[in-house]
Amino acid sequence: MKHHHLFFAALLLAPLPALHAGDGKLQRPNIVVILADDLGFSELGCYGSDIATPNLDRLAANGLRFTQFYNTARCWPTRGSLMTGYYAQQIRMDPPQRRFPAWTRTLPQWLKTAGYRCYHSGKWHVFGASDPRSDAGFDHSYQIEGGQNNYFKASDVTEDGRQLSDQPGFYMTTGTADHAIRCLKEHAERYSGQPFFEYLAFIAPHFPLHALPEDIARYQDRYRKGWDQVREERWQNLRRMGIVHCELSPLETAFAPRYFKPEYLQTLGPGEIQHPVPWSQLTAEQKQFQATKMAIHAAMIDRMDREIGRVLDQIHAMGEWNNTIIFFLSDNGTDATIMVRGGGHDPAATPGSERSYLCLGPGWSSAGNAPFRRHKVWTHEGGISTPLIVHWPKGIAARGELRHDVGHVVDLVPTLLDLAGIQPDLAAGAPSLPGRSLVPAFAKDGSVTRDYVFFHHEGNRALRVGHYKLVSAKEDKNAWELFDLATDRCEQHNLAAEQPERVRAMSARWQELQEQFTRDAGLASPAAQ
Repeated sequence: MKHHHLFFAALLLAPLPALHAGDGKLQRPNIVVILADDLGFSELGCYGSDIATPNLDRLAANGLRFTQFYNTARCWPTRGSLMTGYYAQQIRMDPPQRRFPAWTRTLPQWLKTAGYRCYHSGKWHVFGASDPRSDAGFDHSYQIEGGQNNYFKASDVTEDGRQLSDQPGFYMTTGTADHAIRCLKEHAERYSGQPFFEYLAFIAPHFPLHALPEDIARYQDRYRKGWDQVREERWQNLRRMGIVHCELSPLETAFAPRYFKPEYLQTLGPGEIQHPVPWSQLTAEQKQFQATKMAIHAAMIDRMDREIGRVLDQIHAMGEWNNTIIFFLSDNGTDATIMVRGGGHDPAATPGSERSYLCLGPGWSSAGNAPFRRHKVWTHEGGISTPLIVHWPKGIAARGELRHDVGHVVDLVPTLLDLAGIQPDLAAGAPSLPGRSLVPAFAKDGSVTRDYVFFHHEGNRALRVGHYKLVSAKEDKNAWELFDLATDRCEQHNLAAEQPERVRAMSARWQELQEQFTRDAGLASPAAQ
């Protein structure tokens, strides 16, 4: 992987647009990374959805949308990769070992060498660095704890190590944005001469389905048309936008959500169902129940966008808009889970309220990940594909353009170090950063090349090399499937039988990488899989 490091170093030495002030001094951009939790590929307006996301849509209209960007299929591996620039297997985050290798450095630790103030607001879930301040280098942290089982409970939050008290009218998405705004206001008052990094990590729209009544009301009757029609509409919108060109994957009607127990149906009532069957097969009671769940889910995304708008307003008020680069993405695809935990579910409670505990389920998850297959945890495209919006008025001339470059969350660290003008001085024993700087893609589509993208989570495996993807699911006994994503990103035409040599070569390469990453982490080499 030494050539990766040399390529990255060359990018850092190359001249970058808008990084120098008129006097020739390096003018580092402010950085905002916004991470949603369990948001699918087609759940924003600018990615084909009917959900109102005007603030994110404006960022896309005045910036870039990436069409082939990937996460790791799960929350904590994605967050670990985002914070370190390494695949989760290299840093003992998948499976989680609760401690990073000694050579690991986090993004704030890098950025602080260039004078950045660093702020964390929201979900953390990075096992190798339990305290965002002392372990990862943030100056302030608003850390959501408590298993994220209640959006109305402020006592699930610690702010700079102090547990908050419950308070009337609290809603977690708003509280997370409030903290980001407090940090930015303090920055403007006390540290205006320094650049800032704000990591805004919402828990929305992760289950449970909790939303404000006024937000739910905006979507109350919208989804009675069912997930079949919503999937079709989103697919057609994505095709018109030029974001996808594949067929719409069919509903996997036999799919069963993870963690499911039959007793959940007794707790949740006759409106809940286990499988994503066609909408026409549901009873009237099931249709009403399912439409209500989707209305709450949409309300959670709508509210997140509104709170993002308030943070953007604060950046405007500081006079920092033009030189602030903003990234928006999700940690994995929409989640098909049906479960009850935390304080449990009261069937008499109003859906979406604090005493209710509902999950979206596989029918609507199939719509959230449309037009792709599968869901969070799986390494088919539905589990690993994320929207990526990049907005930077001073540094990106393009407005509303698409970028088809293949990217992965491991690319964020090299990209941000590139933008900050930081040459990474890796600690002893550290492997080369596996990611690529996305900066060349800001100017021209197709500028970022890579050898591979690697995936492995809970026995679900994948490797993308060029436009070919090898993928297997644990429940399918790890049988490899091969797809040509140039024409079949919805993974409908398995080429494994037609191209056995390619399957053998790619599966051997996957195994080599798995073993290499395990060695990087300082763990025993895994048995052949």
